[in-house]
Amino acid sequence: MIHFDNSYARLPQGFFTRTAPTPVAAPRLIALNRPLAERLGLDADWLDSPEGVQMLAGNALPEGAEPIAQAYAGHQFGGFSPQLGDGRAVLLGEVVAPDGARFDIQLKGAGPTPFSRRGDGRAWLGPVLREYLVSEFMSAFGIPTTRALAAVVTGETVIRETLLPGAVLTRVAASHIRVGTFEFYAARGDRDRLQLLADHVIARHYPQARSAADLLQCVVDAQARTIAGWMGLGFIHGVMNTDNMSVSGETIDYGPCAFMDGYRPDQVFSSIDAQGRYAWDQQPNIAVWNLAQLASCLVPLMGNDDAAVAEATRIVHSFPEIYQREWLRVFGAKLGINAPEPQDRALIERLLAVMAAERADFTRVFSGLSDGTARDEFTDPAAYDTWARDWQGRIAELPEAAALMARANPRRIPRNHRIEEAIVKARDEGDFTLFHRLDDALRAPFDDRPEWADLAQAPLPDQIVHRTFCGT
Repeated sequence: MIHFDNSYARLPQGFFTRTAPTPVAAPRLIALNRPLAERLGLDADWLDSPEGVQMLAGNALPEGAEPIAQAYAGHQFGGFSPQLGDGRAVLLGEVVAPDGARFDIQLKGAGPTPFSRRGDGRAWLGPVLREYLVSEFMSAFGIPTTRALAAVVTGETVIRETLLPGAVLTRVAASHIRVGTFEFYAARGDRDRLQLLADHVIARHYPQARSAADLLQCVVDAQARTIAGWMGLGFIHGVMNTDNMSVSGETIDYGPCAFMDGYRPDQVFSSIDAQGRYAWDQQPNIAVWNLAQLASCLVPLMGNDDAAVAEATRIVHSFPEIYQREWLRVFGAKLGINAPEPQDRALIERLLAVMAAERADFTRVFSGLSDGTARDEFTDPAAYDTWARDWQGRIAELPEAAALMARANPRRIPRNHRIEEAIVKARDEGDFTLFHRLDDALRAPFDDRPEWADLAQAPLPDQIVHRTFCGT
């Protein structure tokens, strides 16, 4: 029922370990992403069948699957771990979609692997629901991301601080190759496998690249676009370790991620980010730091001399200019400016400063620009009014401004309190009604539909989520 073509599993031993998912007791389908199944050329009706659900839970392997756990290392909060790897995920294999694009199909929460480091290899229901909703919203918005094909409950419990219902997410990605994958072989001085990995990534993601230097530039470009997209949504990844940065440019590993409500540039949600290393306004800087680690890995393939170091440094240092250009494009569109000019940066930054002064709601201010409700988000709107006069003068001769803002500013985001509410209902009552409602609404983030109006509301003071948590 699934036609696999497993290029990563054809790499030599050392890139992965062959390991099968661990069966679960009583799998039941929560959600199946039928549009994504169609995109991949998969039979959604079969996936929805008892046989398909057994596969989605890890209880049965489809013909052609070659289940593996990938090896990688990573800098975690700045400290290097030479061996991490897929500790609770099993890559079933790769499929080639009808348009020729290649995708991984991975089961997340599929049981222990040789990389589990005494962990149980399982996922509990909450992080599975969170990743499903957030990744599909990001896709609907057009930001490169892994996708959620399905979610199942396992009929088993997992132990975290307490007993919690288990679940498995079927994750789809252009690949699961990370900066940390390169670090794994660089730390071992294994130039041959570094070259094999670079060649694989070039063939799979960047066929226009002709060298390791070209590959590095391609990853820099891709990450600049993705991070600018995050910033335009008020999205905070939460754990931007190098093992959580995909070389394809996709957003990957939605752990303690969150979206800002009130605008605060130094906003942090992750319970494990005590120093604010991965705050909203630090994400571009951390991207540069991570890319510098990738550059260090690729230097041996670029000549391994002073000239190679200088070239790698130059490429990494190109990130700020590319990112700032993308940032201006993203935020210019949010203001209705299709071709923003350098002087528009000051206009954008003035609005952000006014928002920060009152911690005005990030999403509702921008979505309210086109319908005249942005002013309502300010307790003292005088500063906003001054800014708005200048902004309206700027877009007065731009007939496409309203349409552009409507496409750039979502009416709804995955509000942290709504996600938590959906998780609690599912966990405590087995009620997935709100989860499915959020799934439907977040797939159409620009539609101003009255039945979803409550999902666009900012949280009340007692609903604000201050901390988010990893699932491990």
